[in-house]
Amino acid sequence: MRAHIRDRLFSLSRLDQLRHLTFLTFRARGRPGIGEKQQESLGSAHEACRTYARSLQGWLLLTGTFGSGKTHLAAAIANEAVEIGVPTLFLTVPDLLDTLRASFDAEDTSFEETFERVRSAPLLILDDFGTHNATEWAREKLFQILNHRYINRLPLVVTMNLPLEEVEGRLRSRLSDRSLVQEVHLLAPDYRRADADRGQPELSSLQLHAHQTFGTWSQRQDEKLPQRDQRTLEEAFRSAHGYAEKPDGWLLLQGPYGSGKTHLAAAVANYRESQGFPVMFVVVPDLLDHLRSTFSPESTVTYDQRFEEVRTAPLLVLDDLGTQANKPWVREKLYQLFNYRYNAALPTVITTADDEKQMDPRLLSRLMDRRLVSVRPITAPAYRGGRPRKKTGR
Repeated sequence: MRAHIRDRLFSLSRLDQLRHLTFLTFRARGRPGIGEKQQESLGSAHEACRTYARSLQGWLLLTGTFGSGKTHLAAAIANEAVEIGVPTLFLTVPDLLDTLRASFDAEDTSFEETFERVRSAPLLILDDFGTHNATEWAREKLFQILNHRYINRLPLVVTMNLPLEEVEGRLRSRLSDRSLVQEVHLLAPDYRRADADRGQPELSSLQLHAHQTFGTWSQRQDEKLPQRDQRTLEEAFRSAHGYAEKPDGWLLLQGPYGSGKTHLAAAVANYRESQGFPVMFVVVPDLLDHLRSTFSPESTVTYDQRFEEVRTAPLLVLDDLGTQANKPWVREKLYQLFNYRYNAALPTVITTADDEKQMDPRLLSRLMDRRLVSVRPITAPAYRGGRPRKKTGR
């Protein structure tokens, strides 16, 4: 009889395909090769979810990038709850909205019955919150569900890829009430990517710059550069080296092509990666190409996934800002990226050959904020290696 009840609840909860997602099968230390902070994040999230599954008190908000393990942990909570007889509904938000719409024409149930079953379920888990089509009707139904559970203090688990500040105001007010809601953020790479074991995001081209380290940096003293140029190289090196030890805020490396900006940015990235921390190194025009490619029918990743991966990277290195096409779409995407990382104060290294007059004013407003951004101009000319040859007459 107990097995029959359990199977019926699994069917009600739509967890048939997720039975294997348990706390025992969750990799609490992540995949081999990921950074120490990622491992700590996954371990803390695993423990927080196990604690919640034992009490089912309040709300639990799981945030993080696509594929970081949020759905696995939410399903593990649901599986454990169903195992002890708690009726549980596990629904992705787009599926929930489709179910509600379909109930208007259903013969065996009414919309009111379906809606009531969802909003009053003893345990409700909403997966992929924020991926739905945000129509006025959808926002209203979701608010009614959240508000009912908020007022009645019914247990709720929500997984979300969006930052909380991008959620519609009424929904955000419920999800951000710390007297009821515990937020757990998973800092981890996408488990589903084939190259996740290597610890480098798919977009990152850091492997092409493996030779550019602080150890291979040249102060170019044999070139007999003007004192001012020599000094800017030394100051840029010290700043980059210090930043690599403790990334805090933004580092802007500014100077002519070939002056060493990319070398120092790659040295920062290589140092952090060698310490086990996640890094994304991407050339700005390449980044925009990656974003555009997601619109292709053959793309295996959505635009939202790709953009979220970039803007939430624990350390992002943007090389060659200013070499991209200056189209409205490009300017808007770069501003969205910069603005998010600016507001979140996420560690970011940027290299550019542009001066202030050539920059988009909106980007410039972020880059010139000295409370967050350290600017290191390099005035030395392009480095070509070796000693300069003496001119000879003919």
